Amino acid sequence: MLRSVLSFLVIIGLATAPSVAETFPPSPPRIDAGAYILVDFDTGKVLAAKNPTQKLPMANLAQLMTTYIVFEELAEGKLRLDEPVKISEHAWRQGGSRTFVQVGSRVPLRSLLLGMIVQSGNDATVALAERIAGTEAAFVQRMNATAKRLGLADTHFMDSTGLPVAGQFTTARDLALLATALIRDFPRYYHWFSLRRFEYNRIMQANRNGLLGTDPGVDGLKLGHTDAAGYCLVASAERRGMRLLSVVLGGQDFKDRESSSADLLNYGFRFYDTKLVAKAHTLLATAPVWKGQSPSIGVGIDQDLYVTLPRAAIPSLRTAVELQPRLMAPLSPNSTVGRLIVSAQGKTVATAPVYPLGTDADGGWWRDTVDTVRLWIN
Repeated sequence: MLRSVLSFLVIIGLATAPSVAETFPPSPPRIDAGAYILVDFDTGKVLAAKNPTQKLPMANLAQLMTTYIVFEELAEGKLRLDEPVKISEHAWRQGGSRTFVQVGSRVPLRSLLLGMIVQSGNDATVALAERIAGTEAAFVQRMNATAKRLGLADTHFMDSTGLPVAGQFTTARDLALLATALIRDFPRYYHWFSLRRFEYNRIMQANRNGLLGTDPGVDGLKLGHTDAAGYCLVASAERRGMRLLSVVLGGQDFKDRESSSADLLNYGFRFYDTKLVAKAHTLLATAPVWKGQSPSIGVGIDQDLYVTLPRAAIPSLRTAVELQPRLMAPLSPNSTVGRLIVSAQGKTVATAPVYPLGTDADGGWWRDTVDTVRLWIN
């Protein structure tokens, strides 16, 4: 009997629908700031936001980009933590927060890096910029090029420190993207953001991120303040395997930026959850193959797939693999053969391409002939 096969559907996960009809969480807490955003680290899902793309001054949060570039140089072996860096007069003269390095001295790069991360030292920041690019102006060009590469569409740097200057701006969304990139790309260095204090030149300075001492899940990242920018804080916290990032810009005072950040993080952890629904390179289904050396092949996805949902919707998660109706050899791990569909409460919440977990070469003339006949009969 002739049949037209539209798709081959393999159900690989079933669950019971939640007992409550309403799964939407309550509105986010009221945050008295110019802009804010709360996002999940693994999925990038925005859980709460206000003016997330409004261009605003960045204060010392610009040092997150300087830090990203220093981490790049360390990871590529172009910098060493123990190498001495000579302090120029331009670096020494920086105002605002300082590490108190001395002009003409040679300071270990590690001390400058921690001075920037923990103390927001503008003098240490400029010294690092000059070490990498020769001049701060040249380093700023790299900052803007890196911002473009990371997708920071509404950010422009004019200096390495974030001190007030015309034409320098960012957004809550862009800072969340930058913080995500720092944690994702440089996990071996990220722990420095959780340091509570740092001493240089016999001057001990505490990390001014008060959330590090009040929330055990918070492990970074950075705060900033100028009269133009107000009180700002980019924070990250992890609880029960779920990591969230919050950005608050234009807070009223230092207590306000901390309480606002804490309220956002608590809201996200209380009402949302992130689940790993499928691991990369893990068998999800077995697909029949025509005209190949093997009659079937295992399929999976090439990257871990996470979803973030309201907690009440998690029990309704379903996953399914939808395969192309007639897969013909040869097949390679780069061949798209279908898609993984993730749904909750009957609605699709995520999809991912599905690929063979191996190869299936052409089966030769005999297999080609047999399967051609079989396909004609079917």
